[in-house]
Amino acid sequence: MTGTRRAAMFAMVLCALALSIAVPLRTYLSQRDELRDVGAEQQKLRETVAALEQKKAQLQDPAYVEIEARKRLHWVRPGETPYIVQLPGDESRNTESERPSGKPAAQGSWYEELWESVTHK
Repeated sequence: MTGTRRAAMFAMVLCALALSIAVPLRTYLSQRDELRDVGAEQQKLRETVAALEQKKAQLQDPAYVEIEARKRLHWVRPGETPYIVQLPGDESRNTESERPSGKPAAQGSWYEELWESVTHK
């Protein structure tokens, strides 16, 4: 074999090796990137689960539930006098929409009220 033929054969073998390695290498690199992304997403989900478990533990505490009911729903215990303090800048807030409705509880059962609402309209 002459030098030109050897160089051509060497180039063909080298190209065949490069092509046979390129596809698995590309697959490996893309899977490695995907694994890194999935690992980051899994870490975010673990943090979310931890935060939700902490919130669940807080909601198991009756004192926390009472504080939230007083703050959000403006509930008071019997005999207490409720006060709503308005700070400067609160004039634009609509406090009536934040306050629970003062409607008395219905006297009948729920299915009687449902039947009356269907028959009277």
